[in-house]
Amino acid sequence: MNSASKRSFLQSDMLLYIVILFLVEFVRGAALISFLPIYGEKELGLSLDVIGAAITASFLTDTVLKLVIGYLLDRFSVRTIVCIALLFSLVGIAVLQYADVAWMFIAAAAVYGIGISPIWIVCLTKVREDRRATQMGFLYTIWFVGLGAGPVVTNLLLDYDTELTYWVLAGVALAAWLLSFLINEQRSVHLDVVPFGQQLSILGSRLREMKLLLPGMVLQTLAAGMLMPILPSFAVNDLGMTASQYSMLLIIGGGCTVLGLIPMGKLSDAHGKKWFLIIGFLLFGMIMLALTGKPPIALALFWALILGFSYSAVLPAWNALLAAYVPPGQQGLGWGVLSTVEGLGGMIGPYIGGLLATRFSQSSVVGLTGILFIFISSFYVFFPFRLFRGEGPPP
Repeated sequence: MNSASKRSFLQSDMLLYIVILFLVEFVRGAALISFLPIYGEKELGLSLDVIGAAITASFLTDTVLKLVIGYLLDRFSVRTIVCIALLFSLVGIAVLQYADVAWMFIAAAAVYGIGISPIWIVCLTKVREDRRATQMGFLYTIWFVGLGAGPVVTNLLLDYDTELTYWVLAGVALAAWLLSFLINEQRSVHLDVVPFGQQLSILGSRLREMKLLLPGMVLQTLAAGMLMPILPSFAVNDLGMTASQYSMLLIIGGGCTVLGLIPMGKLSDAHGKKWFLIIGFLLFGMIMLALTGKPPIALALFWALILGFSYSAVLPAWNALLAAYVPPGQQGLGWGVLSTVEGLGGMIGPYIGGLLATRFSQSSVVGLTGILFIFISSFYVFFPFRLFRGEGPPP
């Protein structure tokens, strides 16, 4: 991103959104990738299927409410929506300290999930049409640094003090909520008021145009979601890692993703998205299958490095492709609808992953996700990208 583009993108209000986004994603990564699986299994004695159900509940409320939140963002101030949403997340985190039975654990995760979406959708509405992949690469850098730092810090703190870990998460969630009061009292974007039914009709037309993309949208999040409840226990039980080594694996994978996001975004802007998706998902699948062979720790860390760069190739390309289907003037609703469709797999993935791990093994879940990612890569080999918005030859 050149300096002029960066200055226009990083306006004063956008800097505040980015800080809040970082804090929200820090808590999300900490809670869903480390705290809920480790705390639920080790401290509360919950089974992996219950933990998977809790993570699914979080994704369920997040995904279902994306459509409603997008609609509200087109009509009410950003500050009102983000403040209320982050209050729900804060309450969900606060309840976790009392969640010593399965239903309460799942309910707390569900309440937490309500507040995740709005700040991300607000940030997406700020992306310029002519620099979609590049600016999304920047947003994903912030998103991924937060998402990756959360579980790394949590893993280290959990080895030291579980209660301290909880209070750190609660404190960061509180900070995000308090910062949301500094947001300007304005709508997400300046829009012409269009009846809700008409907006849904426009979006329905766009979804019909991109119907061939829909299977990939669901399968991608399904495969990723299956890994969430089992990754910590897989790293310990199958790969023989300590908590510190698992943190190192996350740092390497996340760091390589962060380093690659902006360059990969620029390359996909210039050369198209197809091969970034094909190669990225193929490497995903091959590495997942390689990990089921229980490689030495040094080799597992190397695979994490490759996985990180693969992820950085996929994220900007995929979301820039989706951005072409957001109707002008309805960014909040548009991103809400697309995120809801994309999140369908993420809703059920964690529960399926936890259930399969309970009945079979964590390794079987990792292997199955590898097969799914290879299938997704093959799907995009034969996919007619030229028929889709935003994927024609570069001007």
